[in-house]
Amino acid sequence: MMALLSPPAFDDADLADVVLAGAGDRLAFARIVGRNIDALIRFAERMLGSRAEAEDVVQDVFLRAWKQTANWRSGEARFSTWLHRVAMTRCIDRVRGRRETSLDDISLLASSDMPPDHGLQQQSVAQRVQLALAGLAERQRAAVILCHYEEMTNIEAAATLEISVDALESLLARGRRALRAALLPERQSLIGDLT
Repeated sequence: MMALLSPPAFDDADLADVVLAGAGDRLAFARIVGRNIDALIRFAERMLGSRAEAEDVVQDVFLRAWKQTANWRSGEARFSTWLHRVAMTRCIDRVRGRRETSLDDISLLASSDMPPDHGLQQQSVAQRVQLALAGLAERQRAAVILCHYEEMTNIEAAATLEISVDALESLLARGRRALRAALLPERQSLIGDLT
């Protein structure tokens, strides 16, 4: 027999500002943007491989969020989780809208705008991992990015993807196996690059 669980209580840093923004308070919405923009851009950039595209997606996300704040139902998820869900959907739509990607195009997915304080070897490793991420199925890539890069809990990531925690863990396991398989031929050079 399954025990009924009460809905989790979410500690939502955006909730008070969402209520104010829903009533038309632009400063409250600016605070929401300030708290969430960096994480959303990082997420979208990893999903798309392009900073410019990520910024376009995030702008679209915030336009939609401004229109939806009056309708927000608290208690189901954090507002930031919903923002990530919208960003993920927009990223997947963009990826699907692209024509078939050639191997030359995939090399463009590697981030070439790494900060100058990173060594060339670390940049090379990051580019190889980014290419391997780009090769994952969309939902596997999203699960790996949310849990490993954005450091969401499995519960938060599952809510973002609108799936169960078990389904998320399955996506993560398949994504990790695929990454391991993609990077295995380069294992020695990757480890060598880090030493």
